[in-house]
Amino acid sequence: MKRQLAILLFSATALPALAQSEVYLCIDSNGNREYKNTGATKGCKRVDLPGVTTVPAVVTKKPVIQTASAKPTDFPRVNDTVQKARDSDRKQILQDEMRTEEQKLAGLRGEYNNGEPERRGDERNYAKYQERTAALKDDIARTEKNVDALKRELGNLK
Repeated sequence: MKRQLAILLFSATALPALAQSEVYLCIDSNGNREYKNTGATKGCKRVDLPGVTTVPAVVTKKPVIQTASAKPTDFPRVNDTVQKARDSDRKQILQDEMRTEEQKLAGLRGEYNNGEPERRGDERNYAKYQERTAALKDDIARTEKNVDALKRELGNLK
């Protein structure tokens, strides 16, 4: 048992030494240089390379993360009238988007016709009709989510 342990320890310490093998610089008749791990070819000379140098990693300090409450001294300030105008513009934009999404939702629901949209002439194949019906259903669900999100956003403004 001790002998097996000794062999195991010896082989573990000898493996890094095997990683560095001999290197030969070979120059052919055209003057081209080639590096090889065997020097059996004519014109090859062994190259003495320095040992591998390892450098430990440098320990650095963790970066300081500024919190949201810390404001730079030159942070631009906006007066109340400008901010109120911006809020009003934002509210108007959200209301316009809400009207557009609601109109889109009404059109999609009309086309969907409670899950039985009219078949078009190019939908002779029933699978194409089912694909369009599924796409309409997905569009309705997505538009409903958009309307809900816009309602929440408008609710947050008040």
